[in-house]
Amino acid sequence: MADATTTAPGTSGSGQPALRRVMGSKLLLFFVVGDIIGTGVYALTGQVAGRVGGALWLPFLLAFIVAFMTAFSYLELVGKYPKAAGAALYANRAFRIRILTFLVAFAVMCSGITSASSAAVAFGETYLAEFITSPMPLVAILFILMLAAINFRGVKESVTTNVVLTCIELAGLLIIIGVGVWAVLNGDGEPSRLVEFNTQDQTWLVAITSATSLAFFAMVGFEDSVNMAEECKDPVRIFPKAMLWGMVIAATIYILVSVTSSLLVPANELEAAESSALLKVIDIGAPGMPREIFSAIGLFAVINSALINMLMASRLIYGMANERIIPKQLGVVHPFRRSPWVAILFTSAIAIVLVSTVDISVLGGTTALLLLAVFAIVNIAVLVLRKEKVEHKHFRAPTVIPVLAAIFCIYLASPLSGRPARDYVVALILLAVGLLLWVVNWFFMRGAEQKELDEKALAE
Repeated sequence: MADATTTAPGTSGSGQPALRRVMGSKLLLFFVVGDIIGTGVYALTGQVAGRVGGALWLPFLLAFIVAFMTAFSYLELVGKYPKAAGAALYANRAFRIRILTFLVAFAVMCSGITSASSAAVAFGETYLAEFITSPMPLVAILFILMLAAINFRGVKESVTTNVVLTCIELAGLLIIIGVGVWAVLNGDGEPSRLVEFNTQDQTWLVAITSATSLAFFAMVGFEDSVNMAEECKDPVRIFPKAMLWGMVIAATIYILVSVTSSLLVPANELEAAESSALLKVIDIGAPGMPREIFSAIGLFAVINSALINMLMASRLIYGMANERIIPKQLGVVHPFRRSPWVAILFTSAIAIVLVSTVDISVLGGTTALLLLAVFAIVNIAVLVLRKEKVEHKHFRAPTVIPVLAAIFCIYLASPLSGRPARDYVVALILLAVGLLLWVVNWFFMRGAEQKELDEKALAE
């Protein structure tokens, strides 16, 4: 099968060392599962219950359906263009509007770095605090630096670490599901809660859509994998099965955890427990089980989530630099480690600034909103790019799927879904920052292009 992006072995299209292709189908599957599961189910179960009531399994199911349809668009596009940069690359090829490409990349980068920063804060303030008292934000900064070191060491070491941490995460969730099943078989639990909806100050439709727009954040992560395309073996072939099966595995676990939680704990208690909602399930289902076990699992979960998000963010910057959307210096690859070391330093520095100066909790709902907008753009881009043919065979999504996915993403991102006004205010502030950065980047790139033209003229 011909690859549209083939270059000399060991080099990239720019002539510098290429990223190392080490990810096969199994490593990619673990990457997708680990990225989706992350800390989402731990943090969001209580919040979703607060919005929808006892039927909290339904928003997770609906969020999975919308995300699953959007994944078809990503699979077609990564099959056509197996490069890093993901959504930004697709937007650039489809619309050729540099400011749109930049803002798409900015939104995706914000989601990854914010998620990693949130994990860094959770690592120090929530899970590590169960064992030792540690100063914040020093722990969060050291946490980011540790991730940067693993990331720089190389993709093989990073994805191997991800496999181990993902297995630990899965074991923790399977224990929670097992505890729930055991408790229900012994006569505990209330099945009627599974069809209870919170309609105190809203209609059942708003309750469902509001909870779904929140639960959607727990299903994102699959899109991060396309930024790793240049480090995958035969990405055109392995992506469809790895991504779709990864999403099915993660969604099944989410739904089983949400059903277990609803059976054993009333929705108002789950909401009150906030990020420790699943510990509440353990307290009721297996009161003698030590909480420290799940605090330790939580530590591994946030490490994994942060590591994957920082991997994605650095590869996004690398891909954008290769596409000449941002300065090429940000895409420099280390000659021995074959990792994008400048992009790693850049994204790590942003994460350190965030954990040191910003209330990260404010950005959670906003990043979900921005990602929904990005997904809508990708679903439209896949249809626009149907006119652009490539020589090699690749996955093709049925046309109706990206159309429906775009409609659902736009709806969930709109005020009709019951999303709080704060999310839109913060999103506008972030986009204003993005526009300011685009102006700076435009002047820099314009100067760099003029310098290259002058050097060519002198050489001739």
